[in-house]
Amino acid sequence: MATDTDLDLTWSARWSLTSRILAVNIFAVALLAGSFFWLDNYRVRLLEERTRQTETQAELIASVIDRTPAGARDGVVAALGATSGHRIRIYGADGELALDSWAVSEPTYVNRDIANETWQGSVARWMDQGIETVVNADPLPDFAEPEVDELAAWEFARDIDDADGAVTELALAPDRTPMVSVAMPLDGVNETVLVTANARDIRRDVRAERLRLGIIVLAAALVSILLSLFLARTIVRPLRRLSLAARRVRLGRAREVVLPRLPDRRDEIGLLARTLSDMSQALRQRIDATEALAADVAHELKNPLASLSSAVDSLRKVEDPELQKQLLDVVQDDVRRLDRLITDISNASRIDAELSRASFERVDIGDLIGSIVASRDERGVNDGVRIAFGRPRSGSAIVMGDGSQLARVLENLLDNAVSFSPANGTVRLGATADGEHVFITVEDEGPGIPEGQTEEIFRRFHSLRPTEEEFGKHSGLGLAIARAIVDGHDGEITAQNREDSASGARFTILLPMAQA
Repeated sequence: MATDTDLDLTWSARWSLTSRILAVNIFAVALLAGSFFWLDNYRVRLLEERTRQTETQAELIASVIDRTPAGARDGVVAALGATSGHRIRIYGADGELALDSWAVSEPTYVNRDIANETWQGSVARWMDQGIETVVNADPLPDFAEPEVDELAAWEFARDIDDADGAVTELALAPDRTPMVSVAMPLDGVNETVLVTANARDIRRDVRAERLRLGIIVLAAALVSILLSLFLARTIVRPLRRLSLAARRVRLGRAREVVLPRLPDRRDEIGLLARTLSDMSQALRQRIDATEALAADVAHELKNPLASLSSAVDSLRKVEDPELQKQLLDVVQDDVRRLDRLITDISNASRIDAELSRASFERVDIGDLIGSIVASRDERGVNDGVRIAFGRPRSGSAIVMGDGSQLARVLENLLDNAVSFSPANGTVRLGATADGEHVFITVEDEGPGIPEGQTEEIFRRFHSLRPTEEEFGKHSGLGLAIARAIVDGHDGEITAQNREDSASGARFTILLPMAQA
């Protein structure tokens, strides 16, 4: 049995794209004649949706009236009627009309008298009746305003006391305009509110669509062939250009293959061209970044490997136990350094993939920093340095992001600040928001950043450690990882020296604030 894929391949093999466009357009012309039947379903769906909408509005109107003092009802009902475009009536416990929005404000719609309608209106009304008969549409009752306006005059609302909530009627005015009436009891009082909505816009839209369809059916047969040829020319040619360029990229014949961006095209073909061009540039950048990372990794691994090799070679020649112990210490330090380098490199290489798969959620920066500071205090990893955190008001600094990745950024910055701070020093953390962005600052009391190094410190394997710190303790990837994560959150991270009287560095993170 042939599968859908087999049929699709057979169709593609036997028919060119131009032939398929022509065949589909001609077939569509034949189907257009049946669209008149679809229009009735369209009309029914619109009426059902308008009925649900009116019921919802009636509930809201009843709720507002329930909460309005009796003396203020006139103004509220008039405003509700003018805003919604409906006629709102309130009937008292005796069924008599107590308040009518049209009595306290201007009428919101007019039902035309068919005795004075134009011949175009008569033809349109006749076509409505004829098409509804052909498609076997459910007949609707006639709508007419009662001569004596009281609740009992509305037949559908007579049993409202026995109904559970609102009762609704969809009827047709003499000019075939759909009218939606919703009656609903008011809570706490023995009164009923009646909301009447005029759906003339639905009738107008359906008639307009019917007219358009008639014109299209007559004209489509004449223009479908020319249109098909035009579409084939505007679609097939740019696709062929994109295909040839993509083939050159696949074959790798040239490093800088420029895919056509088709800037003059504002349709899906142009979007596809620009997307493919951006994708090829992103791939090229990713390849360049991978090559650069490989070169950096090779360079960084050579130093501990060279030291390790030298120590091992020396061990074979040294017989002094004290010197052997020193060489073994060098070996252990180099192994730990290699382990640290490999771990940090692995973390850095996974950041882009992890962020691409991450599902961003609302993160309260104040709570996140508070938990990190508390955890560090419990673990005792601050080396005697005090961390002072100015916690923002709860819920005032919210961003969309991956909480674990943002926590890694803050941990890296705190590790960096603690390592540069003097004994018994203070690292200050702050988080503020201006309505559009959340600002996070980390300040230490260390020696500060050397001039011209505020951007260099974010490069991979770039390390400016304190002179008294043991060599190889840090890999130089912490700030590079922090910047990669912040960039993945559409944010920015910058470094500068503190501008106050104290020495030290200040790191500032800017993240887009989550919308309420």
